Amino acid sequence: MKNNKYPYFPEDFLWAGAQAASQADGAYNQDGKMPNSSDVQPYHKGLDNMEIQRLEQEGMTLEQVTKALSDTEHFYPKRHGIDFYNTYEKDLELLAETGMKAFRTSIDWSRVFPQGDELEPNEAALEHYEKMIDKIRQVGMEPIITMLHYETPIHLTLEYGGWANKKVIEMFVRYGKVLLDRFGKKVKYWIVINQINMIQVEPFLSLGICKDQYENEEEALYQGVHNQMVASALIQKYAKALNLPDLQVGTMVADGTAYPASCNPDDISLALWHNRMQYMFTDVQFRGAYPKVALNYFAEKGLHIEISEEEKRILRENTMDYLAISYYFSQMVDSSKNTHIPYDVTRNEHLEANPWGWNIDPKGLYNTLSQYWDRYEKPIIIAENGFGMYDEVINNKVHDDYRSDYLSQHIEQVGHAIYEGAEVIAYCVWGPIDIVSCSSQQMSKRYGFIYVDIDDEGKGSGKRLKKDSFNWYQKVIATNGAEI
Repeated sequence: MKNNKYPYFPEDFLWAGAQAASQADGAYNQDGKMPNSSDVQPYHKGLDNMEIQRLEQEGMTLEQVTKALSDTEHFYPKRHGIDFYNTYEKDLELLAETGMKAFRTSIDWSRVFPQGDELEPNEAALEHYEKMIDKIRQVGMEPIITMLHYETPIHLTLEYGGWANKKVIEMFVRYGKVLLDRFGKKVKYWIVINQINMIQVEPFLSLGICKDQYENEEEALYQGVHNQMVASALIQKYAKALNLPDLQVGTMVADGTAYPASCNPDDISLALWHNRMQYMFTDVQFRGAYPKVALNYFAEKGLHIEISEEEKRILRENTMDYLAISYYFSQMVDSSKNTHIPYDVTRNEHLEANPWGWNIDPKGLYNTLSQYWDRYEKPIIIAENGFGMYDEVINNKVHDDYRSDYLSQHIEQVGHAIYEGAEVIAYCVWGPIDIVSCSSQQMSKRYGFIYVDIDDEGKGSGKRLKKDSFNWYQKVIATNGAEI
């Protein structure tokens, strides 16, 4: 532990942890659940980390998805998770021992509306999630609930072509209204869609669109995210009509902004363009309209995005209440290597990386918090920040100082951003209990303060074990970030 140079966290700051139903719940064949976009992702045994992540960015074909539904040869980790669906009570009690003030998780759309297009929800799923939310509150944590965290029912991919189909807007809004009606008095903070900007990094998970379903995949991806933003605005409109003064509806992005590689004006200009294309998503959801740079890009690429006048009005009149951000690493663009293509970035050689190539850059968190605050002046929840690493159990202990060190450096930069004016209200450590990795389907890429004895192929006792970082986070919270 060390003293924080920037111990400026407000007294009501929400020290928290975060996970997703798609990575933790498991129980894929319980209570009427049907497959979702995460359930069809196999574990790629024998591939290196870089290749696994390349496949994630590439997406899935329609044939791959269809085969996965009946495949008995490969292992699908997210169908099993850590069985949080059945162990949530003890897991939440264990997590509460850290002193966490809040807990973020998601509700699985493919449980509440198993195929997505039903008119009536699955009551068994709603009863389960009500018990889970009650338990979160009972152990003293504020629930932060995500409506969609890579859990689009696979039926919507096969039958409707995923989020590119405007019919999906109505289906998702129906789902969102059910959640607000049922849990609106118990849940203050709602994130409508997880990392809404990840359409070219995790295209299949984000939008339920197969890479060979449309003649122009990029056009389908931007149409899909437009439809998601319209759906989010309609859910916000409904939330406001409920007259629940504490209820807050936010959007979430993964930080995708980039540094220029140098002070070369070409590098700076390219970074400016890249970042404006990243801000497009939050510009729409906070300013209520597409920025000209995005409209130019659509026109130059021949992307025909159907945006009606009515949809423009809906977006303009129903902006979000707060911004949730996930941050793991920073990015860089180099005009000698990169072009005007979103997500075309270059490795920053000034930074060390973890075994998955994710740069370790605490000051990057300060940068992104400050820039988003300056742009919108909306409250910010850090919805995810964590360190994925291989852990080793030695004599029934996990010594993970590397995790505490990473988080300590990032928390200090959160305090720095708050000191300079950013209104940051929560910090959610990603994966406070080990879960299946989103980007690699691995259990061995661990983030937690609590070790879960399950390996990449689903084998193990499932036993929970506190790591050294558990006690470290307990002290951080006890001192409200003064000691890190």
